[in-house]
Amino acid sequence: MYLEEKKLLIEYGRKMSEEGLSTGTSGNLSIFIPDEKVVLITPSGIGYFDIEVEDIVVIDLDGKVIEGKRKPSSEWHLHTLFYKNKGHARAVVHTHSVFCSTLASLRMPIKAVHYVVADTEAYEVPCAPYRRYGTEALAKVAVEAAGKCNAVLLANHGIVACGNNIKAAYGLAKEMEYVAEIQVRAMSVGRPFVLTRDEMDEVSEGFKSYGQVKRELS
Repeated sequence: MYLEEKKLLIEYGRKMSEEGLSTGTSGNLSIFIPDEKVVLITPSGIGYFDIEVEDIVVIDLDGKVIEGKRKPSSEWHLHTLFYKNKGHARAVVHTHSVFCSTLASLRMPIKAVHYVVADTEAYEVPCAPYRRYGTEALAKVAVEAAGKCNAVLLANHGIVACGNNIKAAYGLAKEMEYVAEIQVRAMSVGRPFVLTRDEMDEVSEGFKSYGQVKRELS
C-alpha cells in the first residue's frame, strides 16, 4: 500500500541525513492520506540509509498500526496531532538541525532576522515548552505553541515543520535552519535587527506574486 509515498519518505529521510538536518536515527518524517485518515511514518531507531519500503509504518490518527512490522517513530503523537489540528497539513518533518536546536536550547524563537520567515505564515517561529521526547505531552505543547505557524521549535530538542506535501514540509524545515543560523551568527557578533510586523506583512503580500497561497501573519 502507498508505495510512492513510502518511497518519498525514504528519499527525504536520506536527504535529511545527507544535508545535515539530523544525524544517526534522530528526526522523523510522515505523510498524511486524508481520504483514508492514515499516516505513513518512518520507523523508530533505524538509520535512514537502512530503511526499506517495507519498514515504513502505516498508522491511524490514534497511533494504531494499520500496516507494517516495525515500531513507528516514537514521535507519532507529534505527527498525528499536527494533522488533527492543521487541516492543510499533508506532511510533517521533525529534525534535530544544529542551529534550530541551538535556539531551542535557549528557548528562543526564530525571529524575523530574514524575510523568509514569512514562509511559515507567521511573524516568528515560536518555541514550545520542554516536554520529554516521544510523549503526548510534547505533542500538545508543540501544537499549542505553533498556533497558526507552520513550524515550531521544541525546547532543548529541535524543530517541527508541516506543509501541503513532503517537499514543502522538508523545504520549510531546511529554510528555518538557514534563518536560525543567521540569527545565531548575528547574535555572536552583535544584536541582530529584526524586521517589523509591517515589514513582514509587505513580504507576505509580495509573496503572492510568486504563486504562493494567501498569507496572514499571526
